[in-house]
Amino acid sequence: MDEISLPHRHGEGRDTLPLARQLSRIEHFQTVADLFKQLDDPTRLRLFWLLCHCEECVVNLSALMNMSSPALSHHLRALKNSGLVVSRRVGKEVYYRAADTERSRLLHQMMERIMEITCPEQCGPREETPPDVPPEQAEIVREIHEQLLRHMDRRVTIEALSRQYHMNPTTLKAAFKAAYGASLAAHIKGHRMEQAARLLRETERSVADIAQAVGYDSPSRFSAAFKETYGVLPREYRRTDGGG
Repeated sequence: MDEISLPHRHGEGRDTLPLARQLSRIEHFQTVADLFKQLDDPTRLRLFWLLCHCEECVVNLSALMNMSSPALSHHLRALKNSGLVVSRRVGKEVYYRAADTERSRLLHQMMERIMEITCPEQCGPREETPPDVPPEQAEIVREIHEQLLRHMDRRVTIEALSRQYHMNPTTLKAAFKAAYGASLAAHIKGHRMEQAARLLRETERSVADIAQAVGYDSPSRFSAAFKETYGVLPREYRRTDGGG
C-alpha cells in the first residue's frame, strides 16, 4: 500500500496512509477483541479485580465471590487462558493471582479509573485520602512508577526522586498514595516480590541472583521480605511450587 485516495478531501496536510496501514492489520485488532471478550462478564471482571489484590485458593475465592467452586473454576480457566491470571500449586492447593504483566496492570488501572469516574459513590473513600492530585503531578507519579518498574534492580530514595522530578518529597509521597492506594515503598515492594516469585518459578537463577535482580543487596534481607509476603522462604517456595 503506497498511497490511498479518499473520496472527499477536507484540506491538505493529512497523511492517512499510516492509519490505513494500521487498519489493515486486522489480526492486531482481533487480539485485542479476543482479550476484551474475556472481560464481557461482570463476574469475571470482579474476579480479575480481586486477583489483582490478592493470591488465593479456589475455596477462599469461592467464599469471597459467593459462588460455587465449579462456577468459579470456569471463570478462572477463561482468565488463565487469556494470560491475565496465573496459578501455582502448593501440595493439593492451587493458588491464583493476576499475572505480573503490563497488560494485566494496565487493565487493572483502567478498571479502577473507570469505576472511580463512573461510580464514585461505590468506590468509597480511602483512609486518609490525600487532596486531589493536579494533572501535572499525576503525570509525574506515573512516570516515576514506570521508571521504578523498569529498574527494579536499583534502589532509589524518595529524596533522589524528588530532586529528579522537582517535587517536594512530602507532596510526591501523597500524590503516589493517591494514585496507587499505597505508599511508594509498599507498592514497589509488592512488585519486587511478584517479580521474585516469577523468577523462582520460571528460572533456575540462584536466590542471591534473584535478590539482586529485584533490588536487594542482601540475600538474607530479601529472604525475610519474601517470607513476610508469601509466608515461606524463597527456597521453600521454589520447592513446593508445582506450577499451574
